[in-house]
Amino acid sequence: MSQAQPSERLLTPGEVAALFRVDPKTVTRWASAGRIGSIRTPGGHRRFRETEVRALLASLTTPAPLSDRPSRRAAG
Repeated sequence: MSQAQPSERLLTPGEVAALFRVDPKTVTRWASAGRIGSIRTPGGHRRFRETEVRALLASLTTPAPLSDRPSRRAAG
């Protein structure tokens, strides 16, 4: 855990959970296990750097194969 830069957007466990479609407690477990970095607020709450969260999401997301994508058909 480290200090956030003043311009960094920090996300709550609930916001991160919504992006990954998991429970907020899962996000907290990921942070405890070191899968994702977190910052503690003075009150002891976890916050996550948006850039780090989006990078992790992108690394875990793969585009669908071309055959699985919906075809673009002209309306008519």
